[in-house]
Amino acid sequence: MTEKKETFTEKKSTRRNFLKNSGLTLGGLVLGGAVTSLVVNKNESDVTTTDSHSEHGTETANFNQALMFFTNEQYKIVEAATEQIFPETEVGPGAKALLVAYFIDHQLAGTWGLNAKDYTKGPFNPNANSLFGYQTHLNYQQIFTLGIKLLNDEAKTRFQSAFYEITPEQQVEILKAVEADEVALNAAVKPSYFFKLLRSATIEGAYADPLYGGNKDMAGWKMRKYPGHQMSYTNVIEKDEFVEFEPQSLNSQHKH
Repeated sequence: MTEKKETFTEKKSTRRNFLKNSGLTLGGLVLGGAVTSLVVNKNESDVTTTDSHSEHGTETANFNQALMFFTNEQYKIVEAATEQIFPETEVGPGAKALLVAYFIDHQLAGTWGLNAKDYTKGPFNPNANSLFGYQTHLNYQQIFTLGIKLLNDEAKTRFQSAFYEITPEQQVEILKAVEADEVALNAAVKPSYFFKLLRSATIEGAYADPLYGGNKDMAGWKMRKYPGHQMSYTNVIEKDEFVEFEPQSLNSQHKH
Protein backbone atom coordinates (compact mmCIF):
# COMPACT_ATOMS: atom_id res chain seq x y z
CA MET A 1 0.00 0.00 0.00
CA THR A 2 1.36 3.41 -0.93
CA GLU A 3 1.61 5.82 2.00
CA LYS A 4 -0.31 9.06 1.48
CA LYS A 5 1.75 12.22 1.90
CA GLU A 6 0.14 15.11 3.78
CA THR A 7 -0.12 18.44 2.06
CA PHE A 8 1.15 21.62 3.73
CA THR A 9 -2.42 22.62 4.64
CA GLU A 10 -3.17 19.19 6.09
CA LYS A 11 -0.04 19.27 8.21
CA LYS A 12 -0.86 22.69 9.62
CA SER A 13 -4.45 21.69 10.29
CA THR A 14 -3.30 18.52 12.04
CA ARG A 15 -0.92 20.49 14.20
CA ARG A 16 -3.62 22.97 15.19
CA ASN A 17 -6.01 20.13 16.01
CA PHE A 18 -3.33 18.55 18.16
CA LEU A 19 -2.99 21.75 20.17
CA LYS A 20 -6.74 22.04 20.64
CA ASN A 21 -7.28 18.37 21.47
CA SER A 22 -4.40 18.33 23.93
CA GLY A 23 -6.22 20.91 26.01
CA LEU A 24 -3.75 23.69 25.28
CA THR A 25 -6.20 26.44 24.51
CA LEU A 26 -3.75 28.61 26.40
CA GLY A 27 -6.08 30.12 28.93
CA GLY A 28 -9.07 30.22 26.61
CA LEU A 29 -7.19 31.78 23.69
CA VAL A 30 -8.25 30.64 20.21
CA LEU A 31 -4.98 29.78 18.55
CA GLY A 32 -3.59 31.83 15.70
CA GLY A 33 -5.93 33.18 13.08
CA ALA A 34 -8.16 30.13 13.09
CA VAL A 35 -11.21 31.97 14.37
CA THR A 36 -10.91 34.49 11.55
CA SER A 37 -12.05 32.00 8.94
CA LEU A 38 -15.23 31.43 10.96
CA VAL A 39 -15.96 35.15 11.10
CA VAL A 40 -14.95 36.70 7.80
CA ASN A 41 -16.30 33.88 5.63
CA LYS A 42 -19.81 34.20 7.02
CA ASN A 43 -20.81 37.08 4.74
CA GLU A 44 -18.17 37.05 2.05
CA SER A 45 -20.70 38.18 -0.53
CA ASP A 46 -21.20 41.46 1.38
CA VAL A 47 -17.63 42.70 1.29
CA THR A 48 -16.35 45.78 -0.50
CA THR A 49 -12.62 46.37 -0.90
CA THR A 50 -11.18 49.86 -1.04
CA ASP A 51 -7.67 51.18 -1.52
CA SER A 52 -5.86 52.80 1.36
CA HIS A 53 -5.74 56.58 1.47
CA SER A 54 -1.96 56.40 1.37
CA GLU A 55 0.44 54.83 -1.07
CA HIS A 56 2.33 53.60 1.98
CA GLY A 57 -0.59 51.56 3.26
CA THR A 58 0.93 48.12 2.71
CA GLU A 59 4.57 48.82 3.38
CA THR A 60 6.53 47.26 6.19
CA ALA A 61 6.83 49.48 9.23
CA ASN A 62 9.15 47.23 11.24
CA PHE A 63 12.25 49.16 12.10
CA ASN A 64 14.73 47.89 14.67
CA GLN A 65 15.17 44.13 14.40
CA ALA A 66 18.29 44.14 16.55
CA LEU A 67 18.02 42.47 19.95
CA MET A 68 17.77 44.99 22.77
CA PHE A 69 17.30 42.70 25.81
CA PHE A 70 17.44 38.99 24.93
CA THR A 71 20.58 37.02 24.26
CA ASN A 72 20.50 35.01 21.02
CA GLU A 73 19.70 31.88 23.03
CA GLN A 74 16.84 33.56 24.89
CA TYR A 75 15.47 34.95 21.65
CA LYS A 76 15.32 31.50 20.04
CA ILE A 77 13.53 30.06 23.08
CA VAL A 78 10.93 32.84 23.09
CA GLU A 79 10.49 32.59 19.32
CA ALA A 80 9.75 28.86 19.63
CA ALA A 81 7.40 29.30 22.60
CA THR A 82 5.39 32.10 21.01
CA GLU A 83 4.99 30.08 17.82
CA GLN A 84 3.19 27.41 19.84
CA ILE A 85 0.93 30.03 21.40
CA PHE A 86 0.21 31.67 18.03
CA PRO A 87 1.08 29.07 15.36
CA GLU A 88 1.11 29.47 11.62
CA THR A 89 -1.99 27.98 9.95
CA GLU A 90 -3.57 28.00 6.52
CA VAL A 91 -5.27 31.25 7.57
CA GLY A 92 -2.08 33.21 8.11
CA PRO A 93 1.39 33.48 9.65
CA GLY A 94 2.33 32.61 13.20
CA ALA A 95 4.32 34.42 15.84
CA LYS A 96 7.68 33.65 14.26
CA ALA A 97 6.83 35.20 10.89
CA LEU A 98 5.13 38.13 12.64
CA LEU A 99 8.38 38.87 14.57
CA VAL A 100 6.59 38.60 17.91
CA ALA A 101 9.81 37.70 19.73
CA TYR A 102 11.33 41.00 18.57
CA PHE A 103 8.30 42.85 19.91
CA ILE A 104 8.69 41.19 23.32
CA ASP A 105 12.42 41.87 23.34
CA HIS A 106 11.87 45.57 22.66
CA GLN A 107 9.12 45.85 25.26
CA LEU A 108 11.31 44.24 27.90
CA ALA A 109 14.13 46.65 27.09
CA GLY A 110 11.89 49.63 27.87
CA THR A 111 9.79 50.90 30.74
CA TRP A 112 7.39 47.94 30.52
CA GLY A 113 10.19 45.52 31.30
CA LEU A 114 11.11 47.54 34.38
CA ASN A 115 7.48 47.97 35.54
CA ALA A 116 8.20 51.68 35.60
CA LYS A 117 4.51 52.60 35.76
CA ASP A 118 3.38 49.87 38.17
CA TYR A 119 3.04 49.90 41.94
CA THR A 120 5.50 47.22 43.08
CA LYS A 121 5.81 47.74 46.84
CA GLY A 122 5.13 44.97 49.33
CA PRO A 123 3.83 43.12 51.15
CA PHE A 124 3.48 40.48 48.43
CA ASN A 125 1.30 37.39 48.35
CA PRO A 126 2.07 35.18 45.29
CA ASN A 127 -0.97 33.04 46.12
CA ALA A 128 -3.39 35.96 46.06
CA ASN A 129 -6.20 36.17 43.54
CA SER A 130 -5.34 38.05 40.33
CA LEU A 131 -7.80 40.76 41.41
CA PHE A 132 -5.21 41.89 43.94
CA GLY A 133 -2.84 42.90 41.14
CA TYR A 134 0.92 42.60 40.95
CA GLN A 135 2.22 40.30 43.69
CA THR A 136 6.00 40.02 43.36
CA HIS A 137 9.06 42.18 43.85
CA LEU A 138 10.45 40.94 40.52
CA ASN A 139 10.02 43.08 37.44
CA TYR A 140 9.04 41.72 34.02
CA GLN A 141 12.66 41.53 32.87
CA GLN A 142 13.50 39.30 35.81
CA ILE A 143 10.36 37.17 35.42
CA PHE A 144 11.03 36.57 31.72
CA THR A 145 14.67 35.75 32.42
CA LEU A 146 13.61 33.13 34.97
CA GLY A 147 10.76 31.83 32.82
CA ILE A 148 12.87 31.45 29.69
CA LYS A 149 15.49 29.55 31.69
CA LEU A 150 12.71 27.34 33.07
CA LEU A 151 11.50 26.43 29.57
CA ASN A 152 15.01 25.53 28.48
CA ASP A 153 15.87 23.62 31.65
CA GLU A 154 12.67 21.57 31.35
CA ALA A 155 13.46 20.78 27.73
CA LYS A 156 16.94 19.57 28.64
CA THR A 157 15.64 17.52 31.57
CA ARG A 158 12.79 15.89 29.67
CA PHE A 159 14.18 15.65 26.15
CA GLN A 160 17.94 16.32 26.44
CA SER A 161 17.81 19.27 24.01
CA ALA A 162 17.29 23.01 24.05
CA PHE A 163 13.68 24.19 23.99
CA TYR A 164 13.94 25.48 20.43
CA GLU A 165 15.37 22.16 19.22
CA ILE A 166 12.62 19.84 20.47
CA THR A 167 9.43 19.01 18.57
CA PRO A 168 6.34 21.25 18.67
CA GLU A 169 4.50 18.55 20.62
CA GLN A 170 7.25 18.47 23.23
CA GLN A 171 7.24 22.27 23.45
CA VAL A 172 3.48 22.19 24.01
CA GLU A 173 3.95 19.62 26.79
CA ILE A 174 6.30 21.96 28.62
CA LEU A 175 4.12 25.03 28.09
CA LYS A 176 1.14 23.15 29.50
CA ALA A 177 3.16 22.18 32.57
CA VAL A 178 4.22 25.80 33.08
CA GLU A 179 0.66 27.08 32.69
CA ALA A 180 -0.59 24.50 35.22
CA ASP A 181 2.16 25.26 37.78
CA GLU A 182 3.41 21.68 37.51
CA VAL A 183 7.03 22.87 37.54
CA ALA A 184 8.99 25.07 39.95
CA LEU A 185 10.11 28.58 39.05
CA ASN A 186 10.86 30.93 41.94
CA ALA A 187 9.45 31.47 45.42
CA ALA A 188 8.43 34.99 44.44
CA VAL A 189 6.43 34.14 41.31
CA LYS A 190 4.44 31.22 39.95
CA PRO A 191 5.23 29.62 36.57
CA SER A 192 1.65 30.30 35.51
CA TYR A 193 2.23 34.03 36.01
CA PHE A 194 5.17 33.92 33.61
CA PHE A 195 3.00 32.02 31.16
CA LYS A 196 0.26 34.63 31.46
CA LEU A 197 2.75 37.40 30.67
CA LEU A 198 4.19 35.45 27.75
CA ARG A 199 0.76 34.74 26.30
CA SER A 200 -0.39 38.36 26.62
CA ALA A 201 2.81 39.70 25.09
CA THR A 202 2.48 37.21 22.22
CA ILE A 203 -1.00 38.43 21.32
CA GLU A 204 0.10 42.04 21.63
CA GLY A 205 3.06 41.40 19.34
CA ALA A 206 0.85 39.76 16.73
CA TYR A 207 -1.63 42.65 16.61
CA ALA A 208 0.21 45.79 17.76
CA ASP A 209 1.20 48.45 15.27
CA PRO A 210 4.33 47.32 13.39
CA LEU A 211 5.99 50.46 14.71
CA TYR A 212 6.62 48.51 17.92
CA GLY A 213 8.47 45.63 16.33
CA GLY A 214 5.87 42.90 15.72
CA ASN A 215 2.94 42.35 13.33
CA LYS A 216 5.31 42.22 10.36
CA ASP A 217 3.81 43.66 7.17
CA MET A 218 0.61 44.19 9.17
CA ALA A 219 -0.17 40.51 8.50
CA GLY A 220 -1.87 40.15 11.89
CA TRP A 221 -4.26 42.93 10.96
CA LYS A 222 -4.84 41.50 7.50
CA MET A 223 -5.96 38.17 8.99
CA ARG A 224 -8.65 40.04 10.94
CA LYS A 225 -9.41 42.54 8.17
CA TYR A 226 -8.51 45.30 10.61
CA PRO A 227 -7.93 48.62 8.81
CA GLY A 228 -5.25 49.98 11.10
CA HIS A 229 -4.91 53.75 11.24
CA GLN A 230 -7.00 55.20 8.43
CA MET A 231 -7.19 58.98 8.08
CA SER A 232 -10.93 59.00 7.42
CA TYR A 233 -13.99 56.79 6.95
CA THR A 234 -16.32 59.49 5.66
CA ASN A 235 -16.57 57.98 2.18
CA VAL A 236 -17.77 54.58 3.47
CA ILE A 237 -19.44 55.24 6.81
CA GLU A 238 -22.96 55.03 5.38
CA LYS A 239 -22.43 51.87 3.34
CA ASP A 240 -24.52 48.87 4.38
CA GLU A 241 -21.92 46.25 3.48
CA PHE A 242 -18.61 45.58 5.18
CA VAL A 243 -15.83 47.64 3.58
CA GLU A 244 -12.37 46.13 3.55
CA PHE A 245 -9.37 48.50 3.62
CA GLU A 246 -5.71 47.91 3.00
CA PRO A 247 -4.38 48.51 6.52
CA GLN A 248 -2.14 51.44 7.38
CA SER A 249 0.40 51.65 10.18
CA LEU A 250 1.12 54.67 12.33
CA ASN A 251 4.29 55.17 10.32
CA SER A 252 2.30 55.70 7.11
CA GLN A 253 0.61 58.76 8.60
CA HIS A 254 3.93 60.59 8.61
CA LYS A 255 4.74 60.06 4.94
CA HIS A 256 2.05 62.01 3.11
